Amino acid sequence: MDLSYVTERIIALWVPGDVSPVSYRQGQQKAAHMLHTKHGNNYMVFNLSEPRRVTRSHHERVRELGWPSDLAPPLERLCSVCKDIESWLSEDSRRIAVIHARGSKDRIGVVIAAYMHYSSICGSADQALDRFAMSRYLEDKVGDLEQPSHKRYVEYFSGLLSGSIRINSAPLYLTHVTVLGAPAFEPAEEREGRAVEAAGGCRAFLKVYEGLIPVYTSGVYSVCGGTRQFTVNVASERQRRGLQLRGDILLKCYHRHYNPVPTGSPSTHSPVIAATERPQRELIFACQFHTCAVTDYTLSFTRQELDFACSDLRFPLDGAVELHFSATPEIRLPSPAPTPAVPVDTTDDPVTRWDSYENLVALGSPLDGDTDIEDTNGESISA
Repeated sequence: MDLSYVTERIIALWVPGDVSPVSYRQGQQKAAHMLHTKHGNNYMVFNLSEPRRVTRSHHERVRELGWPSDLAPPLERLCSVCKDIESWLSEDSRRIAVIHARGSKDRIGVVIAAYMHYSSICGSADQALDRFAMSRYLEDKVGDLEQPSHKRYVEYFSGLLSGSIRINSAPLYLTHVTVLGAPAFEPAEEREGRAVEAAGGCRAFLKVYEGLIPVYTSGVYSVCGGTRQFTVNVASERQRRGLQLRGDILLKCYHRHYNPVPTGSPSTHSPVIAATERPQRELIFACQFHTCAVTDYTLSFTRQELDFACSDLRFPLDGAVELHFSATPEIRLPSPAPTPAVPVDTTDDPVTRWDSYENLVALGSPLDGDTDIEDTNGESISA
């Protein structure tokens, strides 16, 4: 556990994700004793991870503001966190805000970075030293945010504050998604111990979430190594009507394994049944965006802007993803032609239907145990 003063009135309390239940309780007890001794009842814990009764039992004031691990917070949630911190601190000069997270430090990093922008626009001139201290904390304790979507959402928030981005309540309609390059997730075929076919290609399928609610799952596209691009024609699968999207959107692309991959692979999402008994899927890339940032009906992400793919050499170095939208449900422009030599399997498949976030524990229901949040399909969401 690491407790650090970000500024004189903002404290970061970080807990490693693999800490044992006993160590977690002991750490919270020590932190509560130190905070109460130094600040009395003038501190509030802003919890960015999932709720736990242990946290509430040791701290008198806890504000639950968490979101799933590895994701950027919804834009509205990021605004709420900054407003809640500012409201708490502004009512009494003795008050302290404790930013708490378990697991990745990126949750703390995103909030501190966003609040730094918030205070520069909405704060007073005497907060300049605090903003310098926040910048130093990010540099010394957090470093670069792991996933590009985290940086993107901090930029969105900064744009909202400066007026360069405006919240648009009108929906957009996703017509098709083009992936440039062929991710190399298929292993080489072997005969008598010798490779007879080079590794490369993938069996890709897309999932789209709106506010963490699954709204679309594509068929499985068999992409050969060396394929220059392939297109998932969302509108053609929906009788030439675009997929309506509004607000925070999460796009995930998976590789469908038909031969089980080794248990324990960091990017493998497996069902409850053992890996040797059932096929699996593996994440190729993910990206989060808000529809208010789509200005010309096309949104492009390079490899460096895609979560997980940015650090995975199996995704082409010059690869990219393009999302195309329409202002109306009806598609007025001609649909893109199917990608040659990329067959698609639309057979109903339980592996592609697993939804990562459909059964998240409600934020108001603290957990007793120390396990990760897990949905009924067995895909874990680390705390």
